[in-house]
Amino acid sequence: MDSQEQTHEQHAPAGTGGQPSEDADVEVEREHDAPEPAELDPETRARRDAALRHVRKFGDPVLRASAVKVERFDDDLRAEIETMGRLMHDAIGVGLAATQVGVLHRVLVYCAYADDPVTALVNPELEWASEELEVAEEGCLSLPGVHVEVERPSRVRVRAQDGEGEAIEVEAEGLEARVIQHEIDHLNGVLILDRISREARKEAMRAMREARETASAA
Repeated sequence: MDSQEQTHEQHAPAGTGGQPSEDADVEVEREHDAPEPAELDPETRARRDAALRHVRKFGDPVLRASAVKVERFDDDLRAEIETMGRLMHDAIGVGLAATQVGVLHRVLVYCAYADDPVTALVNPELEWASEELEVAEEGCLSLPGVHVEVERPSRVRVRAQDGEGEAIEVEAEGLEARVIQHEIDHLNGVLILDRISREARKEAMRAMREARETASAA
């Protein structure tokens, strides 16, 4: 489908993994110094749970789909970015990819630290990654209960566009670099489960089953 025929809102159908989980994890990790879910006040928890209901969960085929390059930069796209930023914030997360909300656009938003503004990257491409690698724990909104150690380059440079279609370049390190890589993985249909050993994957699947059972019993 060419850019003229492409539907601007390319929503994927909901799959079997789209059920909300009250105890779902935030993307990559919680906002710095954010309280644990059990410590949230009722209003914040309700807002978080409402946001998580929009996030596709493991088993939904859209999480394995490759997102499509954005060709139209219009009010609809900017509204999509704004909605994603709000969902990420309400979920107390640090990043979100469009595929996680069922939209097959190459769009991601992130805010690695609480004092930073939300950044949107449209059509992001990893231009350079350092040879130096770091291992850190990552979780995922789409994988409730899963926290795994993932090795990634410690620094990256990314080319992208903003919501107006203007070219931007981001050089990032540490948590910011990790979040960007995690979200680009989502746009390529890659999950953190694909970046760990077979044994670690078995443990992650067990943790996810337990999280779902706990949520169902709640």
